[in-house]
Amino acid sequence: MALEGMEIIAIVVVIGLCIVVLKQFGICDPFSDSDLELSMVRHQPEGLEQLQAQTQFTRKELQSLYRGFKNECPSGLVDEETFKSIYSQFFPQGDATTYAHFLFNAFDMDRNGSIRFEDFVLGLSVLLRGSVTEKLRWAFNLYDINKDGYITKEEMLAIMTSIYDMMGRYTLPSVRDDSPCEHVEKFFQKMDRNKDGVVTIEEFIETCQKDENIMASMQLFENVI
Repeated sequence: MALEGMEIIAIVVVIGLCIVVLKQFGICDPFSDSDLELSMVRHQPEGLEQLQAQTQFTRKELQSLYRGFKNECPSGLVDEETFKSIYSQFFPQGDATTYAHFLFNAFDMDRNGSIRFEDFVLGLSVLLRGSVTEKLRWAFNLYDINKDGYITKEEMLAIMTSIYDMMGRYTLPSVRDDSPCEHVEKFFQKMDRNKDGVVTIEEFIETCQKDENIMASMQLFENVI
């Protein structure tokens, strides 16, 4: 039986909402041929050749990505408040701060409180050009808040609650206060194959890959740029 409603959203929402960041940084705009400008920034990215080898982006795409990144963040670094500001603009009817916090931590791979251009591009490459397995691993990393290799019910509830808070309480159909808990229980019924109270990355990927609705939803976000 396919996962339904918010169970599907819980899996694919990180990819769709990441496009919000793309639009804010001007990354969905057409690429141009101008050279990459690196002057007057506090953090300069690694060489384009190295980033091109590590990602699925071309040189011209990396140039366009960096222009949008630098326009929004002239210092060359993104902090958590910038993420919160972006999501609050796109979801004014709700509170996006907690979801933005979780997404920021997923991009901030070295956990130093700021996102470099390299971190940003590596994450986007997975979300937009990566294989299904790579995308699911990225999503698992977001849900695994304490990075111990397992998703607990408490972690999943925190993510689900942050999504509800961001979308707002006046969504249609209306959302009950106990809805996040109900969806977490359904999520674990599907994902927790051995019923040990946690979801491993193997359980997560296997269940998602067998669900036609999840696979179809993930296809919608291909070829965004």
